[in-house]
Amino acid sequence: MRYFEFAPEGAQDCSVAAYLHTEMKNERKPRAGLPAVLICPGGGYGMVSEREGEPVAKEYFGAGYHAFVLTYSVGEKAKDFLPLRQLASAMAHVRKHAKEWNLDGGRIAVCGFSAGGHLAASLGTLADDEKFLAAWGRREKVRPNAMVLGYPVITADGFAHVESVRNVSGAEQGSAQYAYFGLDRHVDAATPPTFLWHTAEDDCVPVENSLRFAEALSAAKVPFELHVLPKGWHGMSVCTDEVECADAYNGRWVEWSIKWLDRVFSHQK
Repeated sequence: MRYFEFAPEGAQDCSVAAYLHTEMKNERKPRAGLPAVLICPGGGYGMVSEREGEPVAKEYFGAGYHAFVLTYSVGEKAKDFLPLRQLASAMAHVRKHAKEWNLDGGRIAVCGFSAGGHLAASLGTLADDEKFLAAWGRREKVRPNAMVLGYPVITADGFAHVESVRNVSGAEQGSAQYAYFGLDRHVDAATPPTFLWHTAEDDCVPVENSLRFAEALSAAKVPFELHVLPKGWHGMSVCTDEVECADAYNGRWVEWSIKWLDRVFSHQK
């Protein structure tokens, strides 16, 4: 494995940790053009959770994917599309270096949790939105090829995680700017295939967030897979001892998402 960190070109106040596969001597089947997963940890747009960073990257890396973890701006700096501009810059940077890093730029998924799920889904739904593009000041192909969303913040209605939406919008409930960041309203046919998982007991980000997004995907005829697990709390990450949330039953989402990505990306390990 090759590990390093980089600052995406054209972005400030963010960093990306890269976990890359390297060629091994006498390899029977050379690994060329591997797919990748760009991970956005959660934290309510108030912090960036380490529990949803490297532990997640290790799971996808072990399944034959390059993995990247974005540390983005939060708190007062979360508004004005800054986290999304940083994610878009990270995606553009990864695609620019695809050949150098033995990576397939047409098979890159974003994976996000909670508010990081909102950030990941924002790139999948707002990549060509004129309001976002005006703020970013660039026009590049940064829409992901697939999305994996764990207990994501999605809605800006009665089921919203108010703190997350307030932080990213810089606006209060009831305003047009606040409502704009309800991502279910931005789903269309260009939204990438999506894997969703949530727990029915989540009392922080209600399961309706995933249900609403799935409903919007269905209406737009975008392929998706949705898992609602009956038990479990918010922020379970990969559901292992490492993240202090050991739950083998719920942890099945990791294997399911990998198999789903393998199918979407025709990834032969």
